[in-house]
Amino acid sequence: MLDIIALLITLTALFSYLNRRFIKLPTTIGVMVLAMLLSLILMSLGELGYAPIEQRAEAIIASIDFNQVLMEGMLSLLLFAGALHVDLEELARKKWPIGVLATAGVVASTFLIGIASWIVLNLLSGISISLLYCLLFGALISPTDPIAVLGILKSAGAPKSLEIKIAGESLFNDGIAVVVFTILLSLALGGADVTTGGILLLFAEEALGGIAFGLVIGYIAYRLLRSIDSYDVEILITLALVLGGYALAIHLHVSGPIAMVVAGLMIGNHGRRLAMSQTTREHLDTFWEMIDEILNAVLFVLIGLEVVILTFDRSHLLASLSIVPLVLLARLVCVGIPVTVMRRWFGFEFTPHAVKIMTWGGLRGGISVALALSLPAGPERHIVLALTYIVVLFSILVQGLTIGPLIRKTAAPAEQGA
Repeated sequence: MLDIIALLITLTALFSYLNRRFIKLPTTIGVMVLAMLLSLILMSLGELGYAPIEQRAEAIIASIDFNQVLMEGMLSLLLFAGALHVDLEELARKKWPIGVLATAGVVASTFLIGIASWIVLNLLSGISISLLYCLLFGALISPTDPIAVLGILKSAGAPKSLEIKIAGESLFNDGIAVVVFTILLSLALGGADVTTGGILLLFAEEALGGIAFGLVIGYIAYRLLRSIDSYDVEILITLALVLGGYALAIHLHVSGPIAMVVAGLMIGNHGRRLAMSQTTREHLDTFWEMIDEILNAVLFVLIGLEVVILTFDRSHLLASLSIVPLVLLARLVCVGIPVTVMRRWFGFEFTPHAVKIMTWGGLRGGISVALALSLPAGPERHIVLALTYIVVLFSILVQGLTIGPLIRKTAAPAEQGA
């Protein structure tokens, strides 16, 4: 484990330096590109007769459980760090658009992508895959990744009212998507209560339980922070809140991601205003910004290195390329219809070109890859992995690099609406 951590940190530092010194892409995108280039070089060495080097690299990367590293390690820290700087009052004013997009939008997208990809794969691409696995693909690829989205929004210059909608949706919809994915996976494995009551009970335990648990642990941490004035101890309390709280959430079978977002919002708003001195705020912000930047870079290096252990054949690659526009179209429908209804029938205001920006800015990232890697071994898993990886690569490399120019070109200088 020490060797693997040392290797990842060293590669991340090297790639970050090379990117900042020569390539000058956004850090997460730049390090991922360099990691992918390293993966392709290692794969080429195998083709050139240096198989032991490639095999050794595959063994090292295969020993890293990406799903466990992200879903049970990095994710708690990254979600808390992201929620820490979201204005709760602004979020509350946008609660209906965010709530609709993060819940109904994810469920609708799951079924749209699932059914459409089943048709495309089975009828047009000649790839045999069950509808249930296509729905699993729809569930894991539907949520926008808060880790990718928040990083891009920091430098994109989106109007504040639109930024809070995109950030709020991305922080909450991954928790909802994990619940939907869990239900569908249980059905695929034949171990779920398929009644409506069983599904609603699981949703209540995971999603609503996550909100309640986040409020409880966030309030406990808030009271502790308010009772002392020592920035080093207070930072340690927030770290314990995240790591200990997330571990306990897993054992209680409530949504850890949702709990971390709720706790982060509480500490970042009420805790920041009422329980911290100015010195503590400065040190806390610096600490969590560093955690956010470092783990983001490590995560995207891991995504780039995963190429080494993934297997692509020609049919899977061509099918994946046909699925990319399908995923974008589903995102357009699941954003465009709710936004239009809320704007025309309920009087909600949105910035100009909100649908375009929210569609193109709906980046997919590590969470989708982690969920795909959690599928049980089998031929359908290889297909879903290939589809997921290509969509994620397109999302990060193409959408991530062009969302900034799109926002600057289309968004009005003055903010509008709620």
